[in-house]
Amino acid sequence: YHMYKILEAGKLAGNIYQMVVEAPRVAKHCLPGQFVIVKADEVGERIPLTICDYDREAGTITIVFMPIGASTEKFAKLKAGDSFRDFVGPLGCPSELCEEANLEETRKKKILFVAGGVGTAPVYPQMKWLHEHGIDADVIVGAKTKDLVILEDKFKSVAGNLYVTTDDGSYGRSGMVTKVIEDLVTKEGKTYDHCVAIGPMIMMKFCCLTTKKFNIPTVVSMNPIMVDGTGMCGACRVIVGDEVKFACVDGPEFDGHKIDFDGAMKRQTLYKTEEGKALLRLREGDTHHGGCGNCGGDK
Repeated sequence: YHMYKILEAGKLAGNIYQMVVEAPRVAKHCLPGQFVIVKADEVGERIPLTICDYDREAGTITIVFMPIGASTEKFAKLKAGDSFRDFVGPLGCPSELCEEANLEETRKKKILFVAGGVGTAPVYPQMKWLHEHGIDADVIVGAKTKDLVILEDKFKSVAGNLYVTTDDGSYGRSGMVTKVIEDLVTKEGKTYDHCVAIGPMIMMKFCCLTTKKFNIPTVVSMNPIMVDGTGMCGACRVIVGDEVKFACVDGPEFDGHKIDFDGAMKRQTLYKTEEGKALLRLREGDTHHGGCGNCGGDK
């Protein structure tokens, strides 16, 4: 069988790691918005990770992650020259913006991306794809502090305008990403008719409240809730409008104005304990599992 060789490995910032992995088949077929499932060895858990970049010629995939559980801690110790046992993908639905069929429609849109923390990684391939197709969107990149701003140079080369903001004001603008959205629209004369927000749940929730106020349709990616290493199956169940969806098969992108963020965040907290998981299984019955293949929920 094939091992997936790690060509580069290192820290991007703080506790955020980046790796370039040799995976020619995935690199050939992946589109922005999709993810891979990675296993370090025979016994490791299956961990879903965002595709941050791909190089079709070189046959490589760049992944970005934060060590949270035992498996991702193990990943963090891997070095260039080591290999992953499994590297399955591309999975999930590609970003709607990055589909050739929609290109003419996409060209007419003024697009704003909002990226927070490790959620900055999946924003990059979407912007790169758009840039390659002659569309330069604006992007707000938010981080807690200067040292945690990632991929800034990469964004500079593909963005129309790049607005960096830090919670503590140590770099770029000062404050949350939502403040930047407000300022751009109300003080700086910007208009947007499409927004894509990817980051921690709480950030996406407040982004959606802000964009709703300005009537900007907003897509959020539930990639981050799959990446948190709490087990993908039940973990990525979300209520969109009044329907049950699973980020792993129906997503990861959803209409942010329809998502029940509070429910999803409560659920995330419950999901972190065994008792919580058991309670959710009981409460949610047949709709507890998606089709991730991780937990038998798709059998």
